[in-house]
Amino acid sequence: MKFAHKRATAVAAAAVAAALALSGCADTGSSGGGASEGSGGSDNLAITFLPKSLGNPYFDTSSKGGKAAVEELGGTFAEVGPAESGPDAQVSYINTATQQGVGSLVVSANDPKAICDALNEARDAGVKVVTFDSDTNADCRDLFVNQATADGIAKVQVDLIAEQIGDAGEIAIVSSTANATNQNTWIDKMKELLAADHPNIQLVDVVYGDDDEQISFDKTAAVLQSHPNLKGIVSPTTIGISAAARYLSTSDYKGKVALTGLGTPNQMREYIEDGTVTAFALWNPEDLGYLSAYAAAALINGDITGKEGDTFTAGKLGEYTVGADATVLLGDPYVFDKDNIDDFDF
Repeated sequence: MKFAHKRATAVAAAAVAAALALSGCADTGSSGGGASEGSGGSDNLAITFLPKSLGNPYFDTSSKGGKAAVEELGGTFAEVGPAESGPDAQVSYINTATQQGVGSLVVSANDPKAICDALNEARDAGVKVVTFDSDTNADCRDLFVNQATADGIAKVQVDLIAEQIGDAGEIAIVSSTANATNQNTWIDKMKELLAADHPNIQLVDVVYGDDDEQISFDKTAAVLQSHPNLKGIVSPTTIGISAAARYLSTSDYKGKVALTGLGTPNQMREYIEDGTVTAFALWNPEDLGYLSAYAAAALINGDITGKEGDTFTAGKLGEYTVGADATVLLGDPYVFDKDNIDDFDF
């Protein structure tokens, strides 16, 4: 099954040669011309990215896109974040950025509620808050940059696993953290689609790898042992799918248990090539970070407020319109398989 993607050409063109290695809690690069931190005001283009955790290739790539955009805008880019995901692990970084007087925080939330107080304190101090990838409650931020609709992300994964297991049998989900807003929304949508359109597929388990490669690897092994009739696994997280593929690739389950979900081409290429995985989906995380940085700058400069119908231009990606609930949509998911995966490098 092939899935059309109206922006496939743009995605391919924007794919990067390698993920940017980003360090702990330090400024990872800047360009001249931006306002200095703490300056406040509408021209304070000090933009700090706060991913769920550092060292995740997906967020390394989104931050590379963010850094490129901030440099185009003449601002100052930084990335900070915890080493491991956790509901309140991001709070201290939000508080520090607020004290530094950055112009905007661009956050992928580990929990929809746990960081809200800190984010609203930042907003009260004049910091524009953009969430991306994983949202907070809507009253905790100014704008959410959504990688794709929840319905679209859920559908592409359900369609893929249904095709790969012949639309019948037991499946399990290997997710990230139990509180991840985006993961839980996608899982709920997948359950609805399975019940409505795939009555012969049974979702028998949902396990959580905490966005940790070894935990996800161990959870994959455990779920296979617990469900000997399992025919497929869906992992809607880049760390989870690569860990599950690593386990399957050297096990007796290779070729017998299908695996799909959300991953990056560079993580999954070897597993596509050796037959462990047939196809998986994602968007371009570099574009997601790039768009998020431009959205942050548009808020800082007063070009948009987050009101539905607001428009702004995001560099090479073109014009975007703010939708309902102060949300901006990057585009549709894209499916990677053996026929196209070598066209991408991120």
